[in-house]
Amino acid sequence: MKKSIYGLTIEQLTDFLIENGQKKYRAAQVWDWLYKKRVLSFDEMNNINQETIDVLDENFAIQTLEQNVKQVSQDGTVKFLFKMHDGNLIETVLMKFPYGHSVCVTTQVGCNIGCSFCASGLLRKNRDLDAGEIVGQIMKVQEYLDGKGEDERVSHIVVMGIGEPFDNYSNLMNFLHVVNHQKGLSIGARHITVSTSGLTEKIKDFADEKLQVNLAVSLHAPNNELRSSIMKINKAFPIEKLMDSINYYLEKTNRRITFEYILLRDVNDHVKEAEELGRLLADKRHLSYVNLIPYNPVDEHGQYQRSEPEAIKSFYEALRRKGINGGVRLENGTDIDAACGQLRSKQIKKTKKQPVGE
Repeated sequence: MKKSIYGLTIEQLTDFLIENGQKKYRAAQVWDWLYKKRVLSFDEMNNINQETIDVLDENFAIQTLEQNVKQVSQDGTVKFLFKMHDGNLIETVLMKFPYGHSVCVTTQVGCNIGCSFCASGLLRKNRDLDAGEIVGQIMKVQEYLDGKGEDERVSHIVVMGIGEPFDNYSNLMNFLHVVNHQKGLSIGARHITVSTSGLTEKIKDFADEKLQVNLAVSLHAPNNELRSSIMKINKAFPIEKLMDSINYYLEKTNRRITFEYILLRDVNDHVKEAEELGRLLADKRHLSYVNLIPYNPVDEHGQYQRSEPEAIKSFYEALRRKGINGGVRLENGTDIDAACGQLRSKQIKKTKKQPVGE
């Protein structure tokens, strides 16, 4: 199966064309057709000579994703289940906000991080997505928006779908360079957020990239005992190591970090945890923002429930008293399979239950 040309940065495409006897300037022309005119066939690139078209067609596909399921929420959120060339399924979510259209992309088929509350980890990691499959999600969502005929475009990206982005680092970086480039989708770096569960060395590498892309860290607990009980990755990268890498990031970039904190009823949602979190972040509170996330229950993780509204309010207020900025995340798509990974998991189970021949 040919890989998607979406996976190449413009520099990589330029090098490929030169190595294959084509003119350097063709790369910018091809990108214009891909990302501005958004064609789905090389043959539509009518200002490019046939020899170059043949070289591209021989080596690359354009879109390698196929829509399998689409769910539309009452609030305008759209969840897509895409099938890849090898039959694997991935989720992508389009969310509409007053400031624009944000897309949440997936970077891996399944997840090995092993958070005990998360639907994404219900199915173990099968493989990494290549950069073309990650960019392809944005292009499929943009195709959906183009089809509405309302001149809407993807303006924001969150890399928070299935998988750990920093466990697929090189493909992640190619993706970021493609969607951010002015000749590509031209999505501003400050409109892009990458979320990690805490791969400490990769956080440092990311700091050294000197990008303006936002960083979010899935924290979910203020101490090692509690965090290890719900996030097994904490055993490999305990909070002390995590905070060391975060301090390195802040020193190198001087950019604010968002700490994601899913509130689980009677697990991590007490005022004492909020106060402990405040102490943990005290020395970096000027560059910290805590995103409190109401939990979306998952059938397979029945031991966890959503925190009561009063507990959420008390937690938030305790953080504020400690001088920590934060807020409660606006929820999207609660009337569809809201938790990341739920739609994929349900679809795979449904397929397995089908009698042979259906």
